[in-house]
Amino acid sequence: MGGIRYSAEIADLLGRVRRRAAAEWPWHPGEPVPGRLPVKQCWGWLFAPDGRVLTLVNPRDGVVGLPGGSLEPEDRGDPAAALAREAAEEAQAVIAGPRYLGYLYDRVGATNGGRPCARVRMAAALRSVGPTAPDPASGRHYRRLLVAPGLAVELLGWGEPGVRQAREAVRTAVAHLRVPARADEAIEELPAGGCAFRPCA
Repeated sequence: MGGIRYSAEIADLLGRVRRRAAAEWPWHPGEPVPGRLPVKQCWGWLFAPDGRVLTLVNPRDGVVGLPGGSLEPEDRGDPAAALAREAAEEAQAVIAGPRYLGYLYDRVGATNGGRPCARVRMAAALRSVGPTAPDPASGRHYRRLLVAPGLAVELLGWGEPGVRQAREAVRTAVAHLRVPARADEAIEELPAGGCAFRPCA
C-alpha cells in the first residue's frame, strides 16, 4: 500500500469531522449481557469483503458513527434484528452473518430512564447498499464511507477502548466473515445510487 488514498471531496468532508467526547462505558468483549441488564442499543462493525468498515458521516455537524441505534418493539429484544433494521434505515445497507462481539456497560443509562443498561456491539458482513436516502427516524442524510477499522476508531474518537473494540471486531470478521486481517487503506465514499459487494470465497 502506498498510504491512505482518498479524493479531494472526501478530504474536505474529513476536514469537517467533529468527534464526540468519549463515553466512560466499560467494554466487555465476548461476555454475554447479564440477565439483569437490559439491552437498549446495538451498533455494528459492518465489513466489506476487503476488510474496510462502513462509517456514517452527518454532513451537517461532522459527527461520525457506526450504523445502529436503539432497539424498537419490532426487534423483539434481538440486537441483531435492531442492527439490520438500523443499517437499512441509516445507510440503506443489507447485512449478513451478524456476530456478537460484547457489550458496553452504560451506568448512566440515558436511554433507560437513568438506570444502567447495555449497549451491544456486533460485527456483520456488508452485502449491499441501496440508493442514498434520509434516515426516516431523524431525517439525517448520511455520507457513507468505507474506511479501515483503525481509521474508523480515529474518526469516531473512541481512543484506546475503541482500539480494543476494533481488534475484537476484526478478529471476529477474519474468523467468521472471511475478510482479510489487513484492510485496504483507501477511503471510499459509496455511490449515491448504491452498490453490491461480492462475498469472499
